[in-house]
Amino acid sequence: MKLTLGPILFYWQRQAIMDFYADMVEQPLDAIYLGETVCSKRRALSLDDWIGLARDLRQASGAEVVLSGLTLIEAASELGSLRRLCENGEIKVEANDMAAVQFLTSQGVEFVGGPALNIYNAHTLNELVSRGMGRWVPPVECSADLLAALMEQAREAGIGLPEIEVFAWGHLPLAYSARCFTARAENLPKDDCGFICQNYPDGIPMTTQEGQVLFTLNGIQTMSGGVSNLLAEYPRMREMGIGALRLSPRSQDMGEIVQMFDRVRRGSPPPLALDGCNGYWHGQPGMVTVEEAGLC
Repeated sequence: MKLTLGPILFYWQRQAIMDFYADMVEQPLDAIYLGETVCSKRRALSLDDWIGLARDLRQASGAEVVLSGLTLIEAASELGSLRRLCENGEIKVEANDMAAVQFLTSQGVEFVGGPALNIYNAHTLNELVSRGMGRWVPPVECSADLLAALMEQAREAGIGLPEIEVFAWGHLPLAYSARCFTARAENLPKDDCGFICQNYPDGIPMTTQEGQVLFTLNGIQTMSGGVSNLLAEYPRMREMGIGALRLSPRSQDMGEIVQMFDRVRRGSPPPLALDGCNGYWHGQPGMVTVEEAGLC
């Protein structure tokens, strides 16, 4: 299976972004996603900067490079910027909102369907495939059984499947809101946030009264408290015909994560089970442990 690096979901300063991708070009990645998907106020890099970086990475690494679009469109200015991204004429785009799908299909270009698109059955999948979706990242709450049933439904109906890319490592993006939770945590208004989320390169852990990490706050995005890690599921995903595994960037030790997955796809035995927010994959609540899921 291919290994892909998803877009950076957190707000990092410009130099941190550049240093991160300078390291990633040395990693065994088949595709790299770039761009801002969470908040349009995050402008460490402009759209032209992202396109320039995409050109540089494509040349330096040989990996496919994809530009990812914003997930929640709230203003006409954001819609205009999204149109510019979709009409870049050079780099493939990941659509995370149906507005992006509309822009891309009107041009007749192939695109990636991101995990924020609500696709849960083969008929919806076919609708987007017929409009140019060549790769699909299922919503993170999809279980292995649901995904397998969808793939079987498509085969029985004679529907062609796109390449399927599973979100295999990282904090799961669960929800988006018009309210900025990071600004609220700092008693700041959203419109005058001071880009405070730069102070939290891996988000803000949100804990229960008992001290258990429940969620991770990332601007307008709510994420899983823990990291999902599907490396132990590699054999099953390979048997299912999954084409790619997405690894979501974090600020530290990302190269080690890539290498860990690369060793398994090259023949090293995968772990028998891994703790983490892996419950969704097993059709259970996302936070269940390996023991609670009956996997050990």
